[in-house]
Amino acid sequence: MQIEPNPNTRFYPFLKAHSEQFRQKLMHCAVATRHLIKGSALLTQGQVVDHLYLVPHGRVSMNITVASGKRFQLGEVQCTEQIFGEMEFLNQNLCQWSVVAEQDIDVTAISVAKLTRSLQAHPEMAMFFASALADDYQDSMDIYTQRLLRPIVYNIAYDLWIRDSNTVVLGGFAKIDPEAERFGTISRVYRRAVKELVVRGLVRKQGAHLEILDRQGLKAFLDDSTHNDL
Repeated sequence: MQIEPNPNTRFYPFLKAHSEQFRQKLMHCAVATRHLIKGSALLTQGQVVDHLYLVPHGRVSMNITVASGKRFQLGEVQCTEQIFGEMEFLNQNLCQWSVVAEQDIDVTAISVAKLTRSLQAHPEMAMFFASALADDYQDSMDIYTQRLLRPIVYNIAYDLWIRDSNTVVLGGFAKIDPEAERFGTISRVYRRAVKELVVRGLVRKQGAHLEILDRQGLKAFLDDSTHNDL
């Protein structure tokens, strides 16, 4: 979740008016700062979460792995005062996602015990968590549903379309393997799907980067329901 409230949320006027107080109360619960080098884990799937982490600036990625070893990458976040571990703080479950530094970053550790006491003393703080988590939940569910119900080639095309049309929080990867994992597949299947879009003349590949070549054609491809079995 991001400390700065989303202007599109229902309670934005209240959150905006109290955002500085929320930030101050949150920082009163800070107990340490850490410097993480690229590739280090901020949080690890399956661990007990006894600290939340605030990342003021820098890139991190999130992934989850199943027993078979298959990994799903949610994507890369360019942080601007992002908090991680907030879901586990509220539900007291083990950490669901591994959070990995994609560059050297400085983070602030926030004590779960101190934050619990602060939230009980100042219950209005819960509005910030509820509002931010509702946003994150809907964004995440949109990604999961899209990945589950659509074929790989469609998902890659759709991902390119929304990235070209909007400002999105979650970014892709420069390397093929994690980018394939972002679509819940392996590099061989990912390359085959990209080739399908290239052959159709819809996109072009420049190194690991994809860009739209024919916007009108790509939109027609996305609107054509007969591509659901690709």
